Amino acid sequence: MARELQYKSRPAKSGETKSVVVFLHGYGADGADLLGLADPLSDHMPDTAFYAPDAPEKCAGNPFGFQWFPIPWLDGSSEEAARAGADLAHEDIDAFLDMVMAQEGITPDRLIVYGFSQGTMMSLKVIPQRDTEIAGIVAFSGRILQPETYGEHVKVRPPVLLVHGDADEMVPVAHFQEAGQVLNDAGFTVYGHIQKGTGHGIAPDGLSVALSFMADRLGIAPSAG
Repeated sequence: MARELQYKSRPAKSGETKSVVVFLHGYGADGADLLGLADPLSDHMPDTAFYAPDAPEKCAGNPFGFQWFPIPWLDGSSEEAARAGADLAHEDIDAFLDMVMAQEGITPDRLIVYGFSQGTMMSLKVIPQRDTEIAGIVAFSGRILQPETYGEHVKVRPPVLLVHGDADEMVPVAHFQEAGQVLNDAGFTVYGHIQKGTGHGIAPDGLSVALSFMADRLGIAPSAG
């Protein structure tokens, strides 16, 4: 039984929702952490509503934030607990996406999921195992969970944009290369962008590339904003 996720949202700037972006935040953060990106993005995506759920569990490593699953090397949990947590969160995210699409009256081809760090790990786990392909996945600063068996579970292959900082010490940039290879081997169309001199974060150049990808996938004409 999926847990109901608390969330914050921003309505479409135009007042008419034609597409939705769902942000999945990183370990120790919350939905509000990424929802701020709606401000610069909505100027260029006026018919897009933005949703940002909080992960279902309080973060063991940061009591003020949330986690999709525990991280053994950060909080001392077991690999079994991490895997079980990710599987539970998988159900929660699945149900949340269905709820959002029903609430906004959109079809999956009008949905983008935009993950950061642990949110990227969940995006790359959940979305390809859904029954219907969405418009695309924006995947910042994350990695593939269980890469050795990844392709066995894939049902749909939406385009993926991988973005990573080359100075990321939290999730080393080697995971960018690995994710690209795993996704490519599994038959995905993969785009990549390296943020030069950037650590574990979203730099202006990365956000610009993400905007271009989302606009292209949703058929949004470029705007001067």
